[in-house]
Amino acid sequence: MDISLDSIKGIGPARLRAFQAAGISSVRDLVMFLPKDYRDLSSFTPLSEVHPGDVVTVHVRVAGEPSQRRARKLVITKVYVTDDTETMAVVWYNQPWLKEQLSPGRELLLCGKCEVRGASLQLTSPVIEREAGLLPVYRNIPGIPAKSLRQSVEAALKACEGQWPDELPEAVRRRHGLCERNFAMRNAHFPDSREALEAARRRIAFEELLLYQVALSLHRGRNEPGAQVAFADDEIDAFWRSLPFAPTGAQRKVLAEIAGDMRGPYAMARMVQGDVGSGKTAVAFGAMFLAWKGGYQSALMAPTEVLARQHYEGAKALLEPLGMKLGLLTGSLTPKQHKLAHEAIAAGEWDAVIGTHALITEGVEYRNLGLAVTDEQHRFGVRQRSNLGFKGDAPNVLVMSATPIPRTLSLILYGDLDISVIDELPPGRKPVRTRIVPEEKRKDMYGFLRSEVRKGRQIYVVCPLVEESEAVDARPAEQVYEDLRTRDLPDLRVELVHGRMKPADKDAVLAKFHAGEADVLVSTTVIEVGVNVPNASVMVIENAERFGLAQLHQLRGRVGRGSDEAWCFLMAEPNERLRFLCSTTDGFKIAQKDMELRGPGDLFGTRQSGTITYGVGTMAGDTQLLKEVHDEARALLKTPASPDTETILRLAESAYLQKFRSTPAN
Repeated sequence: MDISLDSIKGIGPARLRAFQAAGISSVRDLVMFLPKDYRDLSSFTPLSEVHPGDVVTVHVRVAGEPSQRRARKLVITKVYVTDDTETMAVVWYNQPWLKEQLSPGRELLLCGKCEVRGASLQLTSPVIEREAGLLPVYRNIPGIPAKSLRQSVEAALKACEGQWPDELPEAVRRRHGLCERNFAMRNAHFPDSREALEAARRRIAFEELLLYQVALSLHRGRNEPGAQVAFADDEIDAFWRSLPFAPTGAQRKVLAEIAGDMRGPYAMARMVQGDVGSGKTAVAFGAMFLAWKGGYQSALMAPTEVLARQHYEGAKALLEPLGMKLGLLTGSLTPKQHKLAHEAIAAGEWDAVIGTHALITEGVEYRNLGLAVTDEQHRFGVRQRSNLGFKGDAPNVLVMSATPIPRTLSLILYGDLDISVIDELPPGRKPVRTRIVPEEKRKDMYGFLRSEVRKGRQIYVVCPLVEESEAVDARPAEQVYEDLRTRDLPDLRVELVHGRMKPADKDAVLAKFHAGEADVLVSTTVIEVGVNVPNASVMVIENAERFGLAQLHQLRGRVGRGSDEAWCFLMAEPNERLRFLCSTTDGFKIAQKDMELRGPGDLFGTRQSGTITYGVGTMAGDTQLLKEVHDEARALLKTPASPDTETILRLAESAYLQKFRSTPAN
C-alpha cells in the first residue's frame, strides 16, 4: 500500500503534485484521507418542493432537446427536466461535452443548488451522479476537482482491496464489537448502508483514539517514579487559613487530590479544569506551598508575559508572607536580569519561579524542581506542556484550564492526565448578565457604556478580525477602534490591542488598561487569556455569531471579576446558539453544546491539530465509545508484558510518538 500514487489510473504529474502538496504521497495516504461528510443521494426532493438556495438531490428525466449558446467567454448548456411534479431548467457553464449526455427521456440523478434566474427557478451546474446512496464528501485539495478526488480514492481502494493488515488484536476487537479493517476502510469511503458506515466509523475512531491515548501515556512516562513530596496534614489547612478569603468546597477537594498525588511514589500528571473565576490559581499556589514545605522548588508557566506578571504579583501577595522566596523569568528581562534569574533558580534561592516559555529554555537549570504548573494549557502543545516536566527529576506536573471541556472528551484529549474539576464559584460572585444586541440597538448600548464609565468602570470591545477582509464580513478591530475614538465615544479614552502588535507594545497597552489609564479596550481575542481587571464591567463582542460558544463564554469571563454587576453584549442577530449562551453560565454545559454544534476541533485551537485527525471529529458525541476507549487504554497499560499490550504499544509509538516529539515548542 505504500506504492506511489502515480500507479493509480488518472493520476498524472500535475495531479500527483497536488496530492503531494496536501501531504498525500502513497496509496496508503490516499486511503487514509477519509471523508469529512456524506451526501445522502438515496433521498430525493420533488421539484415542486425545491426552494431558492436549497442544495438538493433530484431524480429527474430530460424533458426536451438540450440547447447550447455562447455568452462572452462562457459556453452555456441548458436543458429542461421533469419528475412529474414540476418542470425546471438546468444550466451548466463551460461543460460543452454534457450536451451529448442529455438525450430526451434519459433519467438523471442531479445534486446541486437551486437559484432564481429571472422569474423562474433553475438548478445551476449540478453534479450528475451515477447511483443513489451515501456519497463521500472530502476536504478540498487545490488543483483536484471533487469528482476526480472521489474517483482517485475509489481506484486506490481497489488497488489495495483486501490487503490492509488488521493489526488491532483480535481480543480487543471482540471485546468491543469492532468490524474488520478492510471492511472499515471500504465502507468509510463508499458505504454499503448507513449501518455499514457507522460500523466503519466506530472501528476507525476506536483504533485511532486508543492509540492516541496510549501514546500520550508513553510520552508522559506515566507511572514512573517521581518527586515524592512529604508534608504534614495540617500544612494544607495552614495554607487555606492564610488566605484573605474562604475557599470553596471544590477548591478544598481539588487541593486534597493534588496533595495525595504529590505524596505518592509516582509523578503527578493532573489537570485542573474550572470556569474563569473558580479559583484555580489559588489551588495552584496551594500546591506550590506544599512543594516548598516538602523541600522542593516549583515553577508556574503562563502563555503570556502579562499573565505571568499577574500570577507573580498574586503569588508574592499570598506566598511571601508565609516565608517563600519567589522569582520572575520572562523573555523581556535584560541579559543581566536573565543571568541573575538563572543563577537564583540553579542555586535554589528561589523557592518558586513564575514565567513564560522562558522557563523551559536550554539555559534554565533547577536545583530540585518538584512541581511544574502550566496555566491555560490549551495554549501549549503536548510537547511544550511536557518540557517543563522534563526540567527536573520527574517532577509532579499540574496543568490548569479555564476552557471547559466535556469530561468524556477530556478523557481522550488528555488521556495522560488525571482530571480534577472545580465546579463551583466563590460565594458572592455575580454571574455575567448576557444580552443579544441587534444593530438597531447599537446607539442605546453606547449610552449604557458611557454611564458605566461615569461610574468608574472599564469596557472591553472584542472583534473577530484585526483589519478589513474581503473574505469575511465582519467589523475589524482597527475600524471599530477608529469609529469609537473619533465618532461614537470620542469623550472616552480608547485603546487598541491585537496579536500582530510587537509583544512589548501589546503588553504596554494591556498594562495601561490594567492600571485604569484607559476606559475602553478594543481587542481581538488576545484578551481571552490575559489581564485580570476587576474594574472591567462590560464586554462587547462584535459579530458574535462568528465565535464558538465556548470561546464566547471564555471571553465574557474577562468581566465580572469584581463585586459589581457585569454585562456581556453580543452584537448579532438573535439565533439559537446565542440564546443558549444567554440562558446559562455553566461552562461545561456550554462546551457540550458547542461540541454538538461545531464538532470538537474548534474547541482546542491549532496546537491540537495534526494529532487526532478522525476519531474525535466523527465520534466525539458518542460518550459510550469515549469511555470504552479510555477504560481499554487503562486496562492495557496495567499489563505491559501481555502480547496484546505490546502490539498496541508498538502501533501507538509508530502512529503518534514522533508527532508529539516534533510538535513545535513555541
